[in-house]
Amino acid sequence: MTYFQCSPGGSLTGDFRVPGDKSISHRSIILSSIAEGDSRISGFLEGEDSLNTLKAFQAMGVSIERNAHQIVVHGVGLNGLKAPTAPLEMGNSGTAMRLLLGLLAGQSFDSVMTGDESLSSRPMNRVINPLQKMGAEIQSQPCGTAPLSVKGNRRLQAIEYDLPMASAQVKSCILLAGLYADGETVVREPSPTRDHSERMLRGFGCEVRSDGAEIRINGRQELNATDIEIPADISSAAFFMVAASIATKSEIKLLHVGVNPTRTGAIDILRLMGADVILSNQKEVGGEPVADITVRSARLKGIVIPEELVPLAIDEFPVLFIAAACAQGETVLSGAEELRVKESDRIQVMVDGLTTLGIRAIATDDGICIQGGVIRGGEVESHGDHRIAMAFSVASLCARGDIKINNCANVNTSFPGFVQLASAAGLGVTAYE
Repeated sequence: MTYFQCSPGGSLTGDFRVPGDKSISHRSIILSSIAEGDSRISGFLEGEDSLNTLKAFQAMGVSIERNAHQIVVHGVGLNGLKAPTAPLEMGNSGTAMRLLLGLLAGQSFDSVMTGDESLSSRPMNRVINPLQKMGAEIQSQPCGTAPLSVKGNRRLQAIEYDLPMASAQVKSCILLAGLYADGETVVREPSPTRDHSERMLRGFGCEVRSDGAEIRINGRQELNATDIEIPADISSAAFFMVAASIATKSEIKLLHVGVNPTRTGAIDILRLMGADVILSNQKEVGGEPVADITVRSARLKGIVIPEELVPLAIDEFPVLFIAAACAQGETVLSGAEELRVKESDRIQVMVDGLTTLGIRAIATDDGICIQGGVIRGGEVESHGDHRIAMAFSVASLCARGDIKINNCANVNTSFPGFVQLASAAGLGVTAYE
């Protein structure tokens, strides 16, 4: 078992770039594979999650070349995928499993997807149900968990679907299935979620219409190859944004970070808490807005987090809870029930860890209440959740003693090289086997 040993204190300085965006990396492989022609991808996240997506398409007959600078995907077209000879292994990635399920539902062949122990415990009914309404035939384990078996040669029909809960993964799954459906598929979301799928589909020449909360896509559209430049992942950058905010005498610049407006909730929340966060060098690259982000030390205050920001920061909450633990006063989050079905129950796991470290934290059904205070040293469990492990590493900057974090191997799923980059920036974190 890999664990992190984190020494207390430290300051952050320097300019650096975190790895490529995981959400965009997944989608770049998926859409390049079903496009006509060769697509070139730069900035791809070489983490286990996105590499499992890449391997899945290789297993379905897509030729993919990798070198130090880019990935070249030789697309096979909308109907060119071949039956895999073994179950597709998704590892720890709920994004990969949910998005691929939509695509596999429209194929001519049978397929099976599986994952690790964590992924195999996560509910998939929220994507299975709308796909079944489209005519897909999918079998799961009890409670809608993996392995998932998908029957081929099912003619899908377009549907109009109102998402019961804001989720970019569910939305994207339905849109991908909509590519293989007869008619126009319509998805309505209760609040905005990340729109990488819509942006990238348009980049491949697919017509996707967005009107407020409604997204429409016609089936049987051909995708044409394109080149993709993937920006640095704002979810990975968020660990350093919080770190520089809570550590004394810190100033960092995070380079070429994706600042898609459906992903900047963490910046908005930190600013509401009093953080000193400045965006510069703003531009658009490959249809995605990017910027350099400068963060300086600041005195944070507790807030009631606006519910409209919750889906825009859903992956960043573990480290935002560390910011709350270091802030003056109480921070209250509600409307975030999705956190309970991530790689871990992120509400309860963070409450348990914060409590161990001496912070008063109370879980609610859909959120958390955190009273800022003094972080002690101690031993916490990440439960194999990469974002939990990295969040408690950041907590060490304000801790009174060493923090040991157990079960950290899955950090490589989203942030390969985290320990090395964090150490170079000023965190006292070391990984041990």
